[in-house]
Amino acid sequence: MQLTITGHQLEVTDSIRTYIETKFDRIKRHFDQVLNAHVIINVEKLRHKSEATMHIGGKDFFAESTEDNLYKSIDLLVDKLDKQIRRHKDKTSNHHHQEAIRINQASF
Repeated sequence: MQLTITGHQLEVTDSIRTYIETKFDRIKRHFDQVLNAHVIINVEKLRHKSEATMHIGGKDFFAESTEDNLYKSIDLLVDKLDKQIRRHKDKTSNHHHQEAIRINQASF
């Protein structure tokens, strides 16, 4: 996965970069077909805004979060993206096969 991190009115330090990379590893664990992700971190007075766009096999996912703390904002952002990707994965997996197995087992 190619991860691009950009900071607006904020310098992206090594600690922020490694924190974001470790959080995005959780998404890769759930769905290994993530092609690239672009994360933008922005500071507006006392509010920290994080937004990310991920491209997964022809589909784009976007999430944003605004919090008082930068790390809280990143955590909430990753939670939102993870939820979207898990829903997408559930929709694309074949549930009809499991339903057929249940029906066949019930008839015996």
